[in-house]
Amino acid sequence: MGTFGVFSKEKKETLDKGLAKSKESVFKKLSRVVIGKSKVDNEVLDNLEEVLISSDVGVDTTLKIIDRIEERVSQEKYLGTQELNVILKDEIATLLEENNSGTIDLSFNTSDGPYVIMVVGVNGVGKTTTIGKLAYQFKNSGKEVYLGAADTFRAAAVDQLTIWAERVGVPIVKQKMGSDPASVAFDTLTSAKVNNADIAIIDTAGRLHNKVNLMNELGKIKNVMQKVIPGAPHEILLILDGSTGQNAFEQAKQFTKATDVNALALTKLDGTAKGGVVIGISDQFKIPVKYIGIGEGIEDLQVFNKKEFVDSLFSE
Repeated sequence: MGTFGVFSKEKKETLDKGLAKSKESVFKKLSRVVIGKSKVDNEVLDNLEEVLISSDVGVDTTLKIIDRIEERVSQEKYLGTQELNVILKDEIATLLEENNSGTIDLSFNTSDGPYVIMVVGVNGVGKTTTIGKLAYQFKNSGKEVYLGAADTFRAAAVDQLTIWAERVGVPIVKQKMGSDPASVAFDTLTSAKVNNADIAIIDTAGRLHNKVNLMNELGKIKNVMQKVIPGAPHEILLILDGSTGQNAFEQAKQFTKATDVNALALTKLDGTAKGGVVIGISDQFKIPVKYIGIGEGIEDLQVFNKKEFVDSLFSE
């Protein structure tokens, strides 16, 4: 069995490396906040607010964090700036734990067949790559995985998923271009169920078309899947490109309105200084960030560990 969900020393090193650009940016800004200051005062807090917002944490989440730190300052007569980083990490980690309490379930057990993950997100966010990496890590941890190429509108999407299926060594179900995506999903789940698979991952069209069309299309796929496996999909995983910062917030808004997203994955964090977006999205949407992509390697997709993430982002 693999250790997809276990946070090891190697994973910590990979996380630190993947967040290097965000970390460097945050620390440069934080160092300017405390320069010449011996204690945390209103000016320091104002500057800290600016740092968090400019690091793509988001306005609403930033204000929550500042309020919490202000409360700590008011409770303690003297709070030195050297303690600010420790308090900042503590308050952000606590905030994220409160919003998404409990640990992420990686058991994937169902009574009626495979655990079904429907993956949504716009083109270009790393959707198909994330599916491939998930399939690899699930297989590595002893799971039988099926892929369904239900993005039938783009030949490139089907071809790319086929390459990943061959690379990972898992079955893929696909049809000709322009086929009904719901039909592909139906065939995938039927095959996965007959062959006693543990997990079925369904790719969907990466188009942010108008909300009504998106709802209808995703709704139809869900309804057809439930004819094969009651309760499917068990997970609707929205993939967001972390390097787009505030644009990722907007995509999250659109997709959460269109369908019942219950898990998030943030990709491409290694190539950006916008790592703070993970904190804001996790807080604002009250939907667990389940995975983060922090590199191009097949193993550079990690289960999101809130404490380790905050510790890595705000530690020297």
